Amino acid sequence: MSVARRATSTLQRAVKALWRALTAPGGRRARSAPPAGGDRVRILLLHANGMGGTIRAVFHLAGYLARTRDVEIVSVIRESAEPFFPVPPGVRIRYLDDRLGGRNGLLSRLPSALVPKDEAAYHRFTLRTDLALARYVRSVRDGILIGTRPGLNLIMARFARPEVVTVAQEHANLASHRPSVRRQIGLWYGRHDAVVTLTAADLGTYTRGFERSGRPRPRVLTRIPNAATPLDGGPSPLTEKTVITIGRLAHAKGHDMLIKAWAHVAARHPDWTLRIVGDGPRRKPLQESIAAMGLTGRVVLAGRIRDVAAELEKASIFVLSSRREGMPLVILEAMGKGVPVVSFDCPTGPAELITHGHDGLLVEMGDVRRLADAICTLIEDEELRRRMGARAVRTAAGYDLGSIGRQWDRLLTGLAAARRPGTAPRAADARGAPFRPGAG
Repeated sequence: MSVARRATSTLQRAVKALWRALTAPGGRRARSAPPAGGDRVRILLLHANGMGGTIRAVFHLAGYLARTRDVEIVSVIRESAEPFFPVPPGVRIRYLDDRLGGRNGLLSRLPSALVPKDEAAYHRFTLRTDLALARYVRSVRDGILIGTRPGLNLIMARFARPEVVTVAQEHANLASHRPSVRRQIGLWYGRHDAVVTLTAADLGTYTRGFERSGRPRPRVLTRIPNAATPLDGGPSPLTEKTVITIGRLAHAKGHDMLIKAWAHVAARHPDWTLRIVGDGPRRKPLQESIAAMGLTGRVVLAGRIRDVAAELEKASIFVLSSRREGMPLVILEAMGKGVPVVSFDCPTGPAELITHGHDGLLVEMGDVRRLADAICTLIEDEELRRRMGARAVRTAAGYDLGSIGRQWDRLLTGLAAARRPGTAPRAADARGAPFRPGAG
């Protein structure tokens, strides 16, 4: 058989398998299944071995749940040999598409047929991951399944068996998704037992979206923020002439605007340094921008660093320049170290964590000059810096793991208990008005 014929045959088998998974009995989810039990929890992640706020938050939550439940993190892909973050005790990790040797085989070179093309991570999915995800989700016959991004939540809604409780967790915000993705969210999220947002603002957006569209909504629509990660060591002494930001080097994080703002800061305070911790696709253009603005040595791209606590202890100010966020966990980490935060008031998250003038400073989104001025305010006023840092510690304490974990305990226990025979199914359908964010 020729290579082309073998490839065609492989593709045909894959398509048939996918179709069988889609049309298998129980494919249309209902909420009339027997009680599911909440002692087994599986959390779907795109890449558990990567570095990022969502991954860190999921590991944190999984560790808490593993105290009383059987917990497994299911990583769709594996591109690094070991997890970047420590795996919590009692938590297992399963990999569906191991890419340590590269993307091998025809299915790995074909695009996803299940994830919307406008989903932010669409390029990470392939037909191979489609099949692996469909088979895995269909193999789960009990317990609770939690998704952590739209592509995964949509696949859960379509493939999960009726007896499995499904929870769609939102780590970004509804308005940040493309219209085609929001349309799919409106079509399918009503099949989930719960949709969980990180912020009250995003909860309101989801609520209005369901109300305006007239589409079926999940049984529970609620907000549970991420818990602040406990970090080793003590608070920062706030004596180093260092400003820090931590995050993936991606367009959404706005490092390009931060570097422009730092040009103004450096002109007034040439003895201060900006450290940008993280790595990603924007590293080269950011390095070029630093050189072009004459900021070499004053702005440092520090790369990926495991000891975030040590980095924060050497900083006197934390700055967030994101264009959009879900709920920036890194703000809470900085606050927990007593480091005051300057942040763009981007949608969503910062304004729910920072009380302007009390434990940090909020700046109008995209205003580079005001961002620079706010940083300079804290550089020039050490007493204000210390007052805000002390208040920030108290703010972060309100997001401790015990408090947030108990909210998840109540949610998961309640969802499992609500599964009673005879409950009317509320499967989503294609009827209703468009599902979109909007003002109240």
